[in-house]
Formats: sequence, structure tokens, C-alpha cells
Amino acid sequence: MQTNTKQALRALVHARRGALVPGAFNALSARVIADLGFEAIYVTGAGVTNMHLGLPDQGFMGLAEIAEQTARIRDVVELPLIVDADTGFGNALNVRHTIRTLERAGADCVQLEDQVSPKRCGHFSGKGVIDTAEMVGKIKAAVDARQDSGLLIMARTDACSVYGFEAAIERAQAFAEAGADILFVEATETADQIRALPKRLVPPQLMNMVIGGKTPIFDADALGELGYGIVLYANAALQGALVGMQRALTVLRDTRRIDENPTLVAPFKERQRLVGKPLLDALEQRYSIG
Repeated sequence: MQTNTKQALRALVHARRGALVPGAFNALSARVIADLGFEAIYVTGAGVTNMHLGLPDQGFMGLAEIAEQTARIRDVVELPLIVDADTGFGNALNVRHTIRTLERAGADCVQLEDQVSPKRCGHFSGKGVIDTAEMVGKIKAAVDARQDSGLLIMARTDACSVYGFEAAIERAQAFAEAGADILFVEATETADQIRALPKRLVPPQLMNMVIGGKTPIFDADALGELGYGIVLYANAALQGALVGMQRALTVLRDTRRIDENPTLVAPFKERQRLVGKPLLDALEQRYSIG
């Protein structure tokens, strides 16, 4: 399955048709994404940090947390997985270990970024980036570390917010020359910048649509027409889940009960379907004695 998902992801990215990729923060959110027919999943570092640690995306997540969630997600879905590895959790040698760990966990693509540690959400203020040469070394280490040549390496730069758009272009070009398969220029702030990137950079690119962030929201079809391979909504599921929890728990607090209302809570049977109970029931019957 792993080789097939890697091949599928490579084909998806190179089609440059603006494939929508939502972010998952745990196994159940990944199952919902797969159930709705999306073609790939992004294992979001911000989402894992928010939902499992209850903290903002400011470098609190470690390799163990993202590897654990990646393995759990891989176990329940067969879609390609793009995994957010933040800064690689250290220097080039740490990146080597990160790539090997996440590849074993089931990643089909690993994303690395050029922020200083501790990193922060790309749409927060106060970011800093490491020297281009240091990031190039990390990308080369990532390329060398992969056991399967089909594993994709995505290089993200946050330089647009620090040194400007042209500096971000220069960095992305250097990252491509170092072996990055996919480029990700984070936190572009104008429509003109979004339109310019596919014309200025040769490798396939990801455009990050952060709801409420610094980047203007574009329709995915329009981004596909511009030539973007992936349109990422890393935390749409998380933000939707928060609203759903707040709505349901507000009703419970105020009325002292919740009935089975499909506009407010998922029906019991639907929850069991999404967690695979019918399959387990069938397997239990198959393996029962007598």
C-alpha cells in the first residue's frame, strides 16, 4: 500500500489541478476526510498541538507526537499522507532521524520548514528563519535519509513574512535545487503574489488557505488553473470540530439534555460506522469459536 500511496501522491501533485487536501489531527478526523472522498490527507502539526496538547502552534509538538498520530492515521486510512514535521526538530542530523521515523510511521511526504526553533504558526507575527544554507543542508539530509525514493520531500519557506516575497522566491529555488519535490511559500499576503508563484518556480507547489490568516482565500479551482498542485486547508476540520463541540455543549449546559438531533450531534449509528464497528462485528463473528 505504501508504494501505491506514494505514487498516487506524486501523480496528484504533478497534475497541478489544485487538489483539495484537508488536515487531520487524529485517526477519526482522518477517517472523516477519507469518508468524504478527498484524495489525500495532511497530518497537521498545528492540529496535533492544539487538539492533543491544548497549546498554540509554537513549537511544543515533538517528533514522538507527530509520529504517533501519523502511525494511527496510517492504520485506518489508505490515502496518501503528507506529514508536517515543522523544522525537522533540530539540525540536519535530527532531520535525518525525523525522515526515517516518519517514513516508518507511514508518511508519503514529509514537510520541512526554514523557521528558527521554536517555530510558530506561519500566520503568527514574530517569526524568524534560519540561513538559506542551513536549510539547504536539512533538505539534502532529508533526501539522503529516505529509504524509499518515492517518499516526497516538501520544503516550506516562511521568508515572505521576514524578508519579503522576492527573498522567499530565492529560497524556494535553492530548496528545489537541493532536492525538494514540492515547494510551499507560506503566508503570501496578496493575490498578485499567489498568481506569481507558479510562474516563478518550476516544481509543483502547495498553497495554504488558512481560514482567518494572512493569505487571501482563493477558490481551489482557480488555484488549480494557476497551476498549484495542492490546495491545503490544514485546520478546517479542527475549526469545524470546535464550533460543533461548542454548539452541542452549549445546548447541554442550557437545556440539561441533548436528544439525537443530527443537526447538532452525529447519530449513534453514524459514529459507530466511522470508527469501523461493522467491520469489527463481522471479524468477531468470523473468528468466534463454535
